[in-house]
Amino acid sequence: MRALILSDIHANLQALQAVLAQAPPHDVVWNLGDIVGYGANPNEVIDAVRPLGTTFVRGNHDRACSGLTDVDGFNPVASRAAKWTQCVLSSEHTAWLRHLPQGPVMPAGPVSADVPANGAAVRCAHGSLLDEDEYVLSARDALHSLTGDGAAINFFGHTHLQGGFATDGEQWYRLAPDYFTRDTAETWELQLSSGARYMLNPGSVGQPRDGNWRAAFAIYDTERHTVLFCRVPYDLRSAQDAILRAGLPDRLASRLRDGR
Repeated sequence: MRALILSDIHANLQALQAVLAQAPPHDVVWNLGDIVGYGANPNEVIDAVRPLGTTFVRGNHDRACSGLTDVDGFNPVASRAAKWTQCVLSSEHTAWLRHLPQGPVMPAGPVSADVPANGAAVRCAHGSLLDEDEYVLSARDALHSLTGDGAAINFFGHTHLQGGFATDGEQWYRLAPDYFTRDTAETWELQLSSGARYMLNPGSVGQPRDGNWRAAFAIYDTERHTVLFCRVPYDLRSAQDAILRAGLPDRLASRLRDGR
């Protein structure tokens, strides 16, 4: 089975369309949250992702933009974008966001059992496995997830940084895809070890922050026991123009090019 893993789309319709058009063949789609917020097309993005599967995890922007939590904890730019999103979301989409599950969740599909054929359980979360709002930025942040009694393979988002962390029980490793271009589609494959445990981030579809503007996602292959990290270019100018036309902060448009 091959799972397409999406995270942090952030209402960037152009980036999502490019990902769906260029993603390798896959059987299921797992969504790690923050479907909305920041970008100019929240309704269109929800319309696009809802039919793709049943495995969803809510993100902090999904909560705030649907009114489940206030936006006072956000920075001024994020707060303004969330309030704008609240105003433009349809009532149906607002209700759908409110019912997204809190992670971690066991994904739907052949790997949803506790011990799949390859012997490695899988979980999906937005932030850490203990706190959906916690940023996993270091091996120390990933410590509990990689040393507890949980799954061997854990997918998370929230940081907008593609890569992750692994341990074989003795050594700790930081994983970061090594790309060679800036403006073309590119992939980097990670061969998973049956004796290791992983916290893996597919990166952000709609607002990367690792210095690479291209939309990010991943493909998890249970038969080959690999994770393919992917980057694809998209119509950046259209995404930026949509943000500016909507009256959202200019910074939300400029940072798409910076990848920061």
